[in-house]
Amino acid sequence: MFSVTLSPKYQVVIPLPVRRTMRLRPGQKMQVFEYEGRIELIPDRDVAELRGFLKGINTDFEREEDRV
Repeated sequence: MFSVTLSPKYQVVIPLPVRRTMRLRPGQKMQVFEYEGRIELIPDRDVAELRGFLKGINTDFEREEDRV
């Protein structure tokens, strides 16, 4: 876990190991949420980066008749 400091302009620097692990880029947009007393940053991803993220998902389930 890393500790960051809020600047007078309400900015924080994301630590380098986190930026590398999350493959964040300068100028990248993020969604910001307040959830149960904490702040969550969700990076926006290009559609091309999402290709294959559902690989291996179990699709064997019974569908409703009007959804076939």
